Amino acid sequence: MTDRPGASDAFKNRCANAARALESCTGYSVDRIVWDESGADRKDKTLDVFLREGPHRPDVLISLSGLHSVRPLDPEVAPVFVDGISLIHLPQLPSPWPAEAVGRLDRSDQLPELAWLRITGPARIDAVASIVTVYQAPSDDAASVLP
Repeated sequence: MTDRPGASDAFKNRCANAARALESCTGYSVDRIVWDESGADRKDKTLDVFLREGPHRPDVLISLSGLHSVRPLDPEVAPVFVDGISLIHLPQLPSPWPAEAVGRLDRSDQLPELAWLRITGPARIDAVASIVTVYQAPSDDAASVLP
């Protein structure tokens, strides 16, 4: 999904909404990681992280594309427990980045706004991307009342 040019805070808002959705995912497990390297350019690559807690909590899919950094990544680590999860908005220059993100990437005027996903636990997932989407499935309880 592309944000309208006039919506100056659209990506920042998307990151804030995604971060709020992910706050409740501590205690979930990384069920599956899909790393698609079929694109010719690194920024064409995608990373999908599937989180699952059980039938009484909704499954969550975090989809990142326009990747600028992924480290370290071993798609074979799933399933692993999620001890912590965060998604942080990284604004364009001249706005500063949070202290823990400084030095993460070489910043230039050409670098767009970014989203920084960090998942901690027995394994770590750490990725920076220009496109982020978080999908949350309805729980089985909520799905049972759908028309």
